Amino acid sequence: MSRWSLYTWKRDGRSLRRALPTLTVLAALLTTSAGVAAGAAEAVERDVLGSGGLTQIELSSFEGEESVRPLTTSALQDAENAPGVRQVVADYSSGLYAEEDGTYDLTSHTLTPGDDLPVTKGKVPAELGRSEVVLPAVAQGTDFAPLLGRTVAFGYTKATGAASGTTAVIKLKIVALYDPTWQADGPGVAYLSEDTAALLAAARAGQEPEVFRDKEGAQSATVVVDHQKQVAAATKTLQDDGFSASPVSDRVRNLPGLFGAADLAMRVGVLILALVAIGLGVVRAADSTRARIGQFAILRILGSGRPELRRILLGEAVLSGGVAGVVGVAVGTGVSLALVSPLSDVLGLPIKLTDALPGPGWVAAALLLPALGLAVGTLLGSREVLRRDPYLTARAHS
Repeated sequence: MSRWSLYTWKRDGRSLRRALPTLTVLAALLTTSAGVAAGAAEAVERDVLGSGGLTQIELSSFEGEESVRPLTTSALQDAENAPGVRQVVADYSSGLYAEEDGTYDLTSHTLTPGDDLPVTKGKVPAELGRSEVVLPAVAQGTDFAPLLGRTVAFGYTKATGAASGTTAVIKLKIVALYDPTWQADGPGVAYLSEDTAALLAAARAGQEPEVFRDKEGAQSATVVVDHQKQVAAATKTLQDDGFSASPVSDRVRNLPGLFGAADLAMRVGVLILALVAIGLGVVRAADSTRARIGQFAILRILGSGRPELRRILLGEAVLSGGVAGVVGVAVGTGVSLALVSPLSDVLGLPIKLTDALPGPGWVAAALLLPALGLAVGTLLGSREVLRRDPYLTARAHS
């Protein structure tokens, strides 16, 4: 780079710094896409796949779909007997509400192996007991922190007729609280053992738990296999047996357009950034050289050769691309961090600020491509103008 590059870049409005705004925007977009994709991938890997999602299969039961096998007791036993299956946990949904203090009304679900709750207080045992419950830290204006570790009376609905019901009471110990922003099953969910969740669902239907589980069945179930390599075979076996079965890892990978769109945006962004930088280099270098042809002609007459003039232009290109890369990475990283909260809501998973930092490879691309592309374009765009005879040029501009 010529020693004159910094001077001409700063002082001459016709220098290559005119390419800086466009390159900055492109570098920022590339960095933002990289940060968003990194944050989403890290959250999914940590909170879904890292918690055993790679070895889990989800069974669903859709009301009214005759082709889908209901998740009754016998059906779940058949699922448990499939090759490679280690455990089947059924999810029954009902509700718990305030019996004494408070006005909350919480949806209840079974705590399945796929629920990796972000616990804020207490500890979730390896297997939740029948008289234990895990609650959100705050729900519907009620702070459950003072009740942690205590046995609390909850109300639940017990049907007594076709259109009537009474309130029954169940006492449960609150063993842990989780971050209420984690809403994989919706807001304000109380997590119970499978037997307790089935008890509440059966009561709401006006049936005994055993009858309810035999006839109505669960709304979904999580199947755990011994190793991830057995997931495909177990899924096919379950589907052949009439179950609606899908690997949890497939569901995660197919999150609505998020990963595919972000990954595509990054790859296309690299290509666009490189091509635009080269194109800008060609156009801006040619325009800048023509606008300063008189100055360059005088420098040629005073002894500066074409290589020296190219070094001046290359210096301006590197400075413009370097500043664009640095500013673009800073702005793109800031935008990515600002999107952490909305992205967490979309995924239903907690994303840390450090998760949303773009990877070093993408940062390097955003930093280097503007300068490299602009430099290549400058070499191409300045050739024709710099070939002109300096004496004829100086005379024409005198």
